[in-house]
Amino acid sequence: MSVPFFYEHQLPELPGPFTLSAETSKHCVQVLRMAVGETIALTNGAGVQYEAPIISADKKQTVVSLINKVVTPPAPTQTSIAISFVKNATRMEWFLEKATEIGITDIYPLIAERTERTNFKAERWENIIVSAMLQSKQVWKTQLHQPIELNTLFNKPYGGLKLIAHCEEGEKVSIDSFTKSNESMILIGPEGDFTPAEIANAIRFGFKPVSLGNTRLRTETAGIVAAVLLQHK
Repeated sequence: MSVPFFYEHQLPELPGPFTLSAETSKHCVQVLRMAVGETIALTNGAGVQYEAPIISADKKQTVVSLINKVVTPPAPTQTSIAISFVKNATRMEWFLEKATEIGITDIYPLIAERTERTNFKAERWENIIVSAMLQSKQVWKTQLHQPIELNTLFNKPYGGLKLIAHCEEGEKVSIDSFTKSNESMILIGPEGDFTPAEIANAIRFGFKPVSLGNTRLRTETAGIVAAVLLQHK
């Protein structure tokens, strides 16, 4: 049976005693009923993982001994998705969870002309991402960026492959047709899609129009399809 896996943002560089956060302590002692001598695993979401036998069990300040440090380098491919807010918050949260499990490295909540709601729940969304990271046994946490307007995103320097998925008529190619890139970003529009002017502007800034299939997809579904296609090119 695998040991319980927890996230601690600030792990020390060197092995030794470490006091767990109140949240992790409570989960270990009150929820999982763990005791002295049992072992958990810890990651800082930035590639570091420790084994951590419990040396003092307390629901507020459990102390562990950090041992067997493992450092995992970042993934060779960095994949970003800039995806519009959607009206149904549950669907956005579903996307965050699944995109993290798939291994997307960066998520930008996007504000386009037809975006209807922009309710950014930073703490809740971060918690969803952390839970998905732990569930999928990853040690690199997906980076959740602050909401960004489309025109602002166009002006951010980016050296990787830039793609835009939309439903308007026009020439599009499949994601598979592009050579695999170390960095990729795809834009996913709101429920009303990007406007023709936004699409034209994206193309001027070097974004290539792509097709995600023959059916019209919900925003969050399009995000997941794009995530899978980009991760498994």
